Amino acid sequence: MTESSMKKLASTLLDAITDKDPLVQEQVCSALCSLGEARPVETLRACEEYLRQHDKLAHPYRAAVLRAMERVLSSRASELDKDTASTIILLASSEMTKTKDLVWDWQQAASGVLVAVGRQFISKVMEELLRRLHPGTLPHCAVLHTLASLSVANAFGVVPFLPSVLSSLLPVLGVAKQDTVRVAFCSALQRFSEGALEYLANLDRAPDPTVRKDAFATDIFSAYDVLFHQWLQSREAKLRLAVVEALGPMSHLLPSERLEEQLPKLLPGILALYKKHAETFYLSKSLGQILEAAVSVGSRTLETQLDALLAALHSQICVPVESSSPLVMSNQKEVLRCFTVLACSSPDRLLAFLLPRLDTSNERTRVGTLQVVRHVINSAAAQMEDKKPFILSSMRLPLLDTNSKVKRAVVQVISAMAHHGYLEQPGGEAMIEYIVQQCALPPEQEPEKPGPGSKDPKADSVRAISVRTLYLVSTTVDRMSHVLWPYLLQFLTPVRFTGALTPLCRSLVHLAQKRQEAGADAFLIQYDAHASLPSPYAVTGRLLVVSSSPYLGDGRGAAALRLLSVLHPNIHPLLGQHWETTVPLLLGYLDEHTEETLPQEEWEEKLLMFLRDTLAIISDNAWICQLSLELCRQLPCYDEAPQEKNFLYKCIGTTLGAASSKEVVRKHLQELLETARYQEEAEREGLACCFGICAISHLEDTLAQLEDFVRSEVFRKSIGILNIFKDRSENEVEKVKSALILCYGHVAARAPRELVLAKVESDILRNICQHFSTKVLGIKVETKDPALKLCLVQSVCMVSRAICSSTQAGSFHFTRKAELVAQMMEFIRAEPPDSLRTPIRKKAMLTCTYLVSVEPALDEQARADVIHGCLHSIMALLPEPKEEDGGCQKSLYLETLHALEDLLTSLLQRNMTPQGLQIMIEHLSPWIKSPRGHERARALGLSALLLRYFLEHLRVSALVPFHNLGLLIGLFSPRCADLWPATRQEAVDCVYSLLYLQLGYEGFSRDYRDDVAERLLSLKDGLVHPDPAILFHTCHSVGQIIAKRLPPDQLISLLLTMFEALGDPEKNCSRAATVMINCLLQERGGVLQEKVPEIVSVLRSKLQEAQGEHVLPAAQHSVYLLATQHCAAVVSSLLGSPLPLDSHTCMLWRALAVEPRLAAQVLGLLLEKMSRDVPFKESRAFLLGRTPDRVATLLPLSATCALFEVMSTPAAGPAVLELYPQLFVVLLLRVSCTVGVQLPRNLQAQERRGASPALATRNLEPCSSAVDTLRSMLLRSGSEDVVQRMDLEGGWELLRTSAGHEEGATRLARAMAEHAGPRLPLVLKTLACTHSSAYENQRVTTTAFLAELLNSNVANDLMLLDSLLESLAARQKDTCASVRRLVLRGLANLASGCPDKVRTHGPQLLTAMIGGLDDGDNPHSPVALEAMLGLARLVHLVESWDLRSGLLHVAIRIRPFFDSEKMEFRTASIRLFGHLNKVCHGDCEDVFLDQVVGGLAPLLLHLQDPQATVASACRFALRMCGPNLACEELSAAFQKHLQEGRALHFGEFLNTTCKHLSSWENVRAAAPLFTGFLVLHSEPRQQPQVDLDQLIAALQILLKDPAPEVRTRAAEALGRLVKLA
Repeated sequence: MTESSMKKLASTLLDAITDKDPLVQEQVCSALCSLGEARPVETLRACEEYLRQHDKLAHPYRAAVLRAMERVLSSRASELDKDTASTIILLASSEMTKTKDLVWDWQQAASGVLVAVGRQFISKVMEELLRRLHPGTLPHCAVLHTLASLSVANAFGVVPFLPSVLSSLLPVLGVAKQDTVRVAFCSALQRFSEGALEYLANLDRAPDPTVRKDAFATDIFSAYDVLFHQWLQSREAKLRLAVVEALGPMSHLLPSERLEEQLPKLLPGILALYKKHAETFYLSKSLGQILEAAVSVGSRTLETQLDALLAALHSQICVPVESSSPLVMSNQKEVLRCFTVLACSSPDRLLAFLLPRLDTSNERTRVGTLQVVRHVINSAAAQMEDKKPFILSSMRLPLLDTNSKVKRAVVQVISAMAHHGYLEQPGGEAMIEYIVQQCALPPEQEPEKPGPGSKDPKADSVRAISVRTLYLVSTTVDRMSHVLWPYLLQFLTPVRFTGALTPLCRSLVHLAQKRQEAGADAFLIQYDAHASLPSPYAVTGRLLVVSSSPYLGDGRGAAALRLLSVLHPNIHPLLGQHWETTVPLLLGYLDEHTEETLPQEEWEEKLLMFLRDTLAIISDNAWICQLSLELCRQLPCYDEAPQEKNFLYKCIGTTLGAASSKEVVRKHLQELLETARYQEEAEREGLACCFGICAISHLEDTLAQLEDFVRSEVFRKSIGILNIFKDRSENEVEKVKSALILCYGHVAARAPRELVLAKVESDILRNICQHFSTKVLGIKVETKDPALKLCLVQSVCMVSRAICSSTQAGSFHFTRKAELVAQMMEFIRAEPPDSLRTPIRKKAMLTCTYLVSVEPALDEQARADVIHGCLHSIMALLPEPKEEDGGCQKSLYLETLHALEDLLTSLLQRNMTPQGLQIMIEHLSPWIKSPRGHERARALGLSALLLRYFLEHLRVSALVPFHNLGLLIGLFSPRCADLWPATRQEAVDCVYSLLYLQLGYEGFSRDYRDDVAERLLSLKDGLVHPDPAILFHTCHSVGQIIAKRLPPDQLISLLLTMFEALGDPEKNCSRAATVMINCLLQERGGVLQEKVPEIVSVLRSKLQEAQGEHVLPAAQHSVYLLATQHCAAVVSSLLGSPLPLDSHTCMLWRALAVEPRLAAQVLGLLLEKMSRDVPFKESRAFLLGRTPDRVATLLPLSATCALFEVMSTPAAGPAVLELYPQLFVVLLLRVSCTVGVQLPRNLQAQERRGASPALATRNLEPCSSAVDTLRSMLLRSGSEDVVQRMDLEGGWELLRTSAGHEEGATRLARAMAEHAGPRLPLVLKTLACTHSSAYENQRVTTTAFLAELLNSNVANDLMLLDSLLESLAARQKDTCASVRRLVLRGLANLASGCPDKVRTHGPQLLTAMIGGLDDGDNPHSPVALEAMLGLARLVHLVESWDLRSGLLHVAIRIRPFFDSEKMEFRTASIRLFGHLNKVCHGDCEDVFLDQVVGGLAPLLLHLQDPQATVASACRFALRMCGPNLACEELSAAFQKHLQEGRALHFGEFLNTTCKHLSSWENVRAAAPLFTGFLVLHSEPRQQPQVDLDQLIAALQILLKDPAPEVRTRAAEALGRLVKLA
């Protein structure tokens, strides 16, 4: 691009800078910047020249140009030459100072240009700016602003000029009176001072390293004097803040003696402003700079100002900090910086001020003070070194504060202290204890809500901060190691520190590991020297017990075990090797689980095994006894943690079991019995576990101690006779008895089996029963306490299990067995049958299970009572609870159900005979048939369990029949379709087991596997699927298997049972029964020939009884199976069903279509039945002259209904296709001959009364029935598109009515031609004989159908044209006018369907049409109307010679219709007249021209015809007549004024259209946008082809477009033209 082109491009954009639209103006600036990026010098020169030449340009536009220049210079200033830079500097300086008034946007833009140039050409810029500083005259504010900005942007370049600048500015400071000018001076002085300080701080990089502070001191002081003594007193807050901001950096440049001299005035002056300003950040920042300057010169005056300084700063630090206010946060930081300065210079004065304020109770004061103390400890560590005791002692009261904000601040102070050695001083231990106390805070007691800026409130809680602090201090501060070790150990055992156990253990592990690395001497604890530390026994017990709840307190179990492992040298010297291997295994077990998945009992057992192994390794009775003593002492510590206390009891029992001293064991057991809290269930359980574990090694001593306790004074005092009648005392006594009963049970369960049998009845059960039953005045009193009952059941269960598991159980005769069973059943019956609240049922049944296995055996009645009572107690329970209802409840339910299963199998085991099995199933049978699903599921599950058990333990000694097989299979097999998936699975298992039981009784071995029976197992997957099709297919397969393996003598009983199952309230089971019935019929149906009518009758009756339709599909299949063997009989039987057909009969008809061959056979039979009888009978009315009624005959009507039902089945598709022509023609004829036909009177009465719910809802009216059947036939044959087209066009409704029947037939033909063409040849062949039908309606219908086929090209495509024309020609002389009219319509349809064939058949067509004009004597014959409509369609397609011969005749014949009273005739005749004119354009004979001229008058008149269609026809006819009138003006007028849909006056339409076309704003805006993108993506080789001047000129025009969007796009495009360089 040449310079002139670049200049022209820039000038074009600059001319557009004055655009009034801000978006356009912004786009122009962006385009200028785009030019500048590519060609900076040329662009900047063009801008400079433009501004210079347009001196009158308004300042907003000048500012816009200057801003564009600044954006270019910010990135391209380095490319300028000196001349250009000078020119731009002069321009910017001139623009900046052109007006003395403050025009900020203009002057700031010019200043920005100078600053941007000044980064590269500072000397030239400063020279120009100094030239603008006139002695004795106030400088322009923009000049001051520019100097200030340059000081920041280029300090190294500006500072050497500062003396000159200051010498010019200082003399006029006093002259400045306006606040805005003063603020500018303050800003400039602030920036000058900051620039000077930056320069002095980086002399190594400065251009003149000899510059010193003295060079500015005098001038700065002069400025200071004016600012402080005059301007600071201003009432304008903005000016005061500007002064203060400047004084901060200026103070560093003041001479030392001057600063010292001014401090007594300066500091109070600054402090006084705190009360006047809400935003104090700038005050604090400046104050900090002044304090730093004062300290740097060693000011002595500062001491006198300290009190006021500290008070003011302290009040600032106590202001509540809002995180949403950045200035407040920044002010806090600046205030703390001030405190740091004072701490370094006057630490004693500072502490004397701060520490007393820690004693105040005011939250803000205390928090603020603590914040300062923490900051000072960190930032002035050296100065605070000898002040540590004072600071520590001052923390006494803050440590007692309960406010969470104060606590957080205290923890932060302690953290700082730890890093700087404070906690090693006396009093430091209190700080550590405080941290541990905060770690022990429960999370739910954090009282404060999080602030708005806090993302995680838990992370900022006192506890969380304390935990992090303790760990960091323990792990990162090396000097704290000897302070915390072993001191932290003393916090392990106190209960109040339980919440801190996890962080404590983690810190102690880290400290211990560091001590181990330092050596054994440093690690081993000298307990004598640390009397406050817990003993090794206390530590061991504490850590082991808290590990039993390993996930509490952030995972304290793993932390405690790790600490225990690390401490092993301090616990016992022999434990190292064992603990190093076992503790990692325990930790790994915890890693494998979560709190939800951890099996608690298994985990506790692992810990107890760990304890047992530990005690075995130590093998020191004294050590073990000491541990047991310590464990007993810790019991009260766990009163609020029942689970852990329970585990502690187990640990005590384990420890006592390992002790060899019987006296110690007896003593501790006695103490446990005396001190136990019997009201707590967990403690009773724990005490019992303790006695049971101890009895493993000390059975005699344990039993003896229990009896001693009962005889002791302690026990007897609580069970006096008077206390029994006091509710509270009675309750307490029963709790004690519950515990004792449990103790005996656990002793029996855990003690060695060989020792227990001798003690069971004599000692254990005697005492259990004695404690359960109480005698008052010789009368036995039963307890009402459910806890005591549960303890009794649980203990008897443990005793029974101990007996059963003994090797001597076979020879043991349990004399109290019957008594105990009766007692257990009494408990079970007392439980509520519909809910499961306690485990009494489960425990009682489990007890009975063990008791049943013990000799002597129960009698039959007792066995029945047990079975009946347990089933009634369990089966009626509500369904299994879900997880969300409570995991404990679900667990109890499952355990109770397992207990029942174990009991039933135990009872069955005592009578392993078919009779015994039958008894068990009889007990379950009512529940198997229960209407409640959960009861059925449980019953089937129990049945399957019993059958499996029976099969697994089957022993057959002789071949005997299993006579109840059919009955049992009939009971279980329908359950394969139960709504409950579990029930279905169990039912298959039952059938599977029964089949194998039959095989077993037939002599097959137990390991024999029958291929057919094994298929049942593979079918179980199909029963899981909820899809009914899959489900019942699986049931069918089950039925096949049963049919193959069922003995013949069992078939009848099975069928009878299955038929009874049809009425099962569970619908799915009823369906399964029908499926299996059908399977039996299929497999053995050949012998049922004589029973077919009866079977159909039974099926119909069962269908009437069945609730719902779930049985119908299977019943259909039954009919299908019968029909495949006896089709004619089934069809005849079903045709005899009364009309209207009930829904069940309809379903049975549909069943006959499931197989194509059978369906075709059925359809053929029905077509034969339909054609055999007349469609209706006429009955004369008794009144003369009345039209005879037509009444439908029953057999064709029934056959029509049956056809509908058969064809409504998808499976009938192939058969319908096979019989497509016959079905279509017969049904079409049936439709035509039933239009207007009535139902017989008896059926009319039923229709009026309304069908019963059991009857089909389909319309029984003969024609509607036939139409529905025809529609169904088309759907089933794959002609869905035909049906859909008829649905959309309303064709079916038209077919039903006399008025619309003809149009309906037409629409049917149209749909068939379009969507079912290939079917038509055979259909037409079948229709060929219908032209001679005796029924007129049939002839009309078929003619309408044939006529419409010619409207489609399908007639030609399928070579049907000739046959169709012949068929229509044969009907031209029909006696029915409707037939003749439809013939003409069909011939005219040739113009649409086969236009290329019209010429061939032209004479024949014209002859027929002209003949139609003269049809009959009626002047308004519909045949004549059809002839006119047909001619209008044909005249354009026939040979002109053929038309000319009849043209005049037609014109004369239609002329009278112009004035017909009937609108249809006027419209058709006028439009035909127009078509005749159109055909004759340019070749009109004089004779016809006369007809044209003669027709003008009526045509012009009828332009105002009230019927719009007639007026439209006149417009068309006149336009067509125009060319034949030999008058161009008239023709032009017709063409102009008579366009369709136009008003007669539309003179300005075309002009308006053109005008709108050219005024589209979007089109104009798209043009430059498109141009710009073309330029952007153009290749370099293409660019010379562009005429840039022409392009710029075009875009320049668009820049003046009235639409802003157009102007914006034009400017954008101009910016992209820079690429054409």
